[in-house]
Amino acid sequence: MLWIVLVLLYGILKGVREILKKKALEKNSTIEVLFMYTFLSFLIVLPDVRHATGMEPKFYFYISIKSFVIFLAWMFSFKAIKKMPISLYGVLDLSRVMFATLLGVFVLQEVLGRYQVAGLLFVSSGLLLLKYRPHRMRDEAGGSGEQRVGTVYVVMAFASCMLNALSGLLDKLLMREISSAQLQFWYMFFLVLFYLLYILFTRIPVRMGSVIRNKWVWLLSVLFVIADRALFIANGMPGSRITVMTLLKQAGCVVTILAGRYLFKEKETTHKMICALIIIMGIVIGVQ
Repeated sequence: MLWIVLVLLYGILKGVREILKKKALEKNSTIEVLFMYTFLSFLIVLPDVRHATGMEPKFYFYISIKSFVIFLAWMFSFKAIKKMPISLYGVLDLSRVMFATLLGVFVLQEVLGRYQVAGLLFVSSGLLLLKYRPHRMRDEAGGSGEQRVGTVYVVMAFASCMLNALSGLLDKLLMREISSAQLQFWYMFFLVLFYLLYILFTRIPVRMGSVIRNKWVWLLSVLFVIADRALFIANGMPGSRITVMTLLKQAGCVVTILAGRYLFKEKETTHKMICALIIIMGIVIGVQ
């Protein structure tokens, strides 16, 4: 079905975007990248303004709530990505499957079949294996010099997953009443507004010249717009299910693990890949 293809496209581009975030953050601070990233994305969707009007007033409020959820999620995720190996973040990000599944079941009243239950068990097993790795691998890691990751950044990664899952639920609910162009335009508008207000109130310095010259930010913005439009269209299609969609989105974890191994020269990627394959197996089972 077309919605499955669109969500898979979103998942792959999501993995690529995590790599671009890591590269962009090598040159600029978290808030510099976030603000310019969202601002450029908003400029790309600006032509949609002609299709973005005509909503009931309540939907502007609902979209602003979704934007604030993503505002917090991105603050957490960008700080986590900057401080931890991209391959580790990619696997931790898979935990949003569990959060989104719970929301789908309890809020949207979606029913989990035996395949979805089996898929969730595989996903949970992969995440647990990531935490409880063999002693031999822990010993090798201790001597490898790989960056140690503080608990606070792991918590930030999980908080981002929970907030992204909530955003996915809001997408599904909003797309029942409004178009993808309306949602994307106002969502980006409010995001830019929130980051601008954050900069003004905290008085954090932003080096505009430096971040404008950061090519990774530009590429990140283009892929973000493409991926989100694909996801919003899929959410608006009859028959699409948030529990299955969330499983499909996680295909990008393989992209981040391979990038960690070959682009960022990170260690322990074999163990992470095994964990990711177990989780991907759960995803394949879950979409049956």
